[in-house]
Amino acid sequence: MRNPAAKKLLQLMEEKQSNLVFANDETDPEKFLEITDKIGPEIAVFKTHIDVIENFTPAIIDQLRSLKKEHQFMIFEDRKFADIGNTVILQYEKGIYHIVEWADFVNAHVVPGPGIIEGLREVGMKQKEPRGLILLVQMTPEGNLATDEYMQKGVEMAKQYDDFVVGFIGNGGDVTELKKLSALSDPRFIIFTPGVKIGGGGDTLKQRYTTPAEVIAAGSDLLIVGRGISSADDPLAAAKEYRRIGWEAYREAVA
Repeated sequence: MRNPAAKKLLQLMEEKQSNLVFANDETDPEKFLEITDKIGPEIAVFKTHIDVIENFTPAIIDQLRSLKKEHQFMIFEDRKFADIGNTVILQYEKGIYHIVEWADFVNAHVVPGPGIIEGLREVGMKQKEPRGLILLVQMTPEGNLATDEYMQKGVEMAKQYDDFVVGFIGNGGDVTELKKLSALSDPRFIIFTPGVKIGGGGDTLKQRYTTPAEVIAAGSDLLIVGRGISSADDPLAAAKEYRRIGWEAYREAVA
């Protein structure tokens, strides 16, 4: 494993005994920070969609950084870059968000080809703090177009840029598909898996869910959980439960 951010994450997971990623899609700035503060001690990674926050100001990032330091988690901005290299350089570094300055990890579709990795890498590798890229080679919604060939091409690209690519987004909605990715990948890479929910099931927008234990057994390393925590009657209790179940499954798998 060549990427320093990936090494840092694995160390943090062990220290906190957590392989939980919390996806915070709250749009109200105060609520966004409030739930971050509450859930922070339970997670290894905090996943944002920074562009959905209403009335965004740089002060939100300052406060998020303070919470990151206090609760010891890493930040994954779920930007899903999907453009040519020159454009993603600007999207990553410029604009109102300056993502590269505060996000440990970002992700990208591989449909534009290796130029998107090279563009993001050019910016990310210049930073004082280590940065890493997660490639979207699978997706969870029913009917998505990320086929086996697409996944294989993405894994091949990752191996060419393993100093910057830390791993992949794996399909938590279909254990069979996740196993395919796990078989193609190797120990250099970490698999992050959305579509995880205690009890499994789905939603009205064709999102599919698989249980934490099933996802880990299929080869995933980290569980990405959003509404399973944020929509719970007691989000903190839910986060603790996902953390416990996920970590127990992970330790059993790596043993």
